[in-house]
Amino acid sequence: MKHEQKKSPFAYTEREYRLQLDTEGLIASEAKVGETDLHIFAVADVAQQATNSIIHYRTQIENYIASQPSFLTSLTALPSDPLAPPIVKEMLSAGTLAGVGPMAAVAGAIAGYVGQDLMAEGFSEISVENGGDVFLNRSKECVAAIFAGPSPLSNRIGIKIPKTMMPLGVCTSSGTVGHSLSLGQADSVTVLSPSVALADAAATRLGNEIKKAEDLDHALTIAKGLSGVIGVVIVMGPKLGAWGEINLVKL
Repeated sequence: MKHEQKKSPFAYTEREYRLQLDTEGLIASEAKVGETDLHIFAVADVAQQATNSIIHYRTQIENYIASQPSFLTSLTALPSDPLAPPIVKEMLSAGTLAGVGPMAAVAGAIAGYVGQDLMAEGFSEISVENGGDVFLNRSKECVAAIFAGPSPLSNRIGIKIPKTMMPLGVCTSSGTVGHSLSLGQADSVTVLSPSVALADAAATRLGNEIKKAEDLDHALTIAKGLSGVIGVVIVMGPKLGAWGEINLVKL
């Protein structure tokens, strides 16, 4: 699902890739600006607030790319920049921690920052989803169902997430679903991290490592060394691997 070098900085995958979450009692909103397409659940319609946030952060990222073109095109980590906007700083940090280019974190970064803005406006019960990358803060335990394309496990397993882990980033990358570039062949790599940008970048990195089913253990070993990542679930065909604070449930 991830793409570290896109035709557009904000080109994401098709809507069918959205994670499925328990959203009972919440109101759905959509916020679209250019290629950015957020699907949000909150206690009220937050489309306008979210749209304002998207414009704010897209402008910061686009302006930074205009002054630092390598930020868009680099497939490897770039140095930190103390003069960059906070969202760009977090993308640079996520790329460094995961060992990928900073644009591998763009979808998660926007979801995370929009989610934080909405929480600051008083919407504490919220999920913000951006092409499979989710900022999640609920007042109760919830389950995120994993869509893994052609795998027989697709939509048959989920991750139970306790309230104590939230707010949380839940990001999924795939080498078999969507139009974006992945260097691997995993049906899904789902990463949990308090930083949505890091979860996004880490999902890209781990997905790139998996060319065949035997690579699952290798990818999980790498995951253990990624500071800030707290859990990973990898699906490839009928095989599944998991590490960290993961509570899998059948659906």
